[in-house]
Amino acid sequence: MSGKTPYLRHGLVAGAVGTTALNAATYLDMAARGRPSSSTPEQTVQRLTQLLGFTVPGDDDGRHARESGLGSLLGIAAGTGAGLALGALRRSGWPRGRAATLTVAFALAMAAGNGPMTALGVTDPRTWSASSWLSDVVPHAAYAVAAAATLHAFDR
Repeated sequence: MSGKTPYLRHGLVAGAVGTTALNAATYLDMAARGRPSSSTPEQTVQRLTQLLGFTVPGDDDGRHARESGLGSLLGIAAGTGAGLALGALRRSGWPRGRAATLTVAFALAMAAGNGPMTALGVTDPRTWSASSWLSDVVPHAAYAVAAAATLHAFDR
């Protein structure tokens, strides 16, 4: 096994830990403020299936449940994918310091979480309110803190 392989594994684990922290921060915000869950993950699934030319099967309730589940799975894939990318970057020797790792983890999480939805026309961050930005930035910051801490724990 290559000596460089652990960076990718470590990145994947860091992405999973970060995703868990992001989800926990999101659910805590929902509970504290009494806000509903975002519909953008389901809208992303709807847009993707439309672009790919197929429909999620089921009656209205079944289809909505499947779209919700698929939207959540896309979020997990985005978070673990961002962690994998962070691990690949660290494999190349960058970023190394805590602040740099935290910054790159945050940027990757924001890009992985919002980039596809923006590109698909599901959302436009330029139109978000301060409250919407707060609802997005805080969980992604939690992701970055948890992912960066996990990677640095592997370094010890």
